[in-house]
Amino acid sequence: MSRKVPELSLLSYVNGSSLDKQKFVDNIFSGLKDYGFIILKDHTVEQSKIDRAYELVQNFFELPLDVKMKYKLNNGGQRGYTPFKTEHAKDNKNPDLKEFWHVGRELLSTSPYKGNYPENIWPTEVAELKKTFLELYEAMDTTSEILLETIGAGLDIPAHYFKDMIADGNSIIRMIHYPPTKGEDTQNSIRAAAHEDINLITLLVGATHSGLQLLERDGSWLDVNSKPGEIVVDTGDMISRITNNVLPSTTHRVINPTTDSSARYSMPYFVHPHSNAVLQTIPSCAGVGTSAPAITAGDFLIQRLKEIGLYK
Repeated sequence: MSRKVPELSLLSYVNGSSLDKQKFVDNIFSGLKDYGFIILKDHTVEQSKIDRAYELVQNFFELPLDVKMKYKLNNGGQRGYTPFKTEHAKDNKNPDLKEFWHVGRELLSTSPYKGNYPENIWPTEVAELKKTFLELYEAMDTTSEILLETIGAGLDIPAHYFKDMIADGNSIIRMIHYPPTKGEDTQNSIRAAAHEDINLITLLVGATHSGLQLLERDGSWLDVNSKPGEIVVDTGDMISRITNNVLPSTTHRVINPTTDSSARYSMPYFVHPHSNAVLQTIPSCAGVGTSAPAITAGDFLIQRLKEIGLYK
């Protein structure tokens, strides 16, 4: 029987009985432990917000390059525009065939992290983008908090553990455009070379085309096929680190399309802690293997951004 990424109902946890909630906790934990990925068949993000966001993403990336380059900032790609073929996977010198834009948290002036994270920048050429993406960011933030609560329950840690960690966190929405591959070096570069995400968890809302694959333990690649309206969730390096690899950071990639004339858009939401959060092995995972030394989330992020060519 062929393997398939588990599909779960987040609304069964949000609206269900205590039995439903426990079943979801068990299933998300086993799914992330075994595959590193799960798919949410339903969730708490309005589809109309996602659909409108994709329209605006396409509008932005259709702008001339010189206009987009106005929004390239010197911040390790953490906010604003990152040009085509800038990022590469760790330990892979060939660039990914993508360009992207980052939106982060809008902090209150009273936040201790105000001035610590780069400020958002907004393209004046796509006026509605700011309002739409701040609304989507808030919806994704709420959903990620629920998901981390369920993961925390499976790890036997205090209910507030992840909630405290991501309060005023440095989470980002990445709007990605993978242009047609015609004329590119598709022998050495693919849309996103094999990599692991840096953060705690990633929520990918309905990419326009597929190509996403995860690396199985036996070295084979498994297609991650989701339908419109679903959210793909995977675990990143930070959660792997604090769980002592009980929940591993799963290697994945986006392969090139069969036709070189097709584009792809996607919008992952990368869930990050606040920069002072300490990444250290949680007690329930301490007995398995060798624990990584404690490091702050801010220091770990910079370390990883340097490894993928974004932070000089």
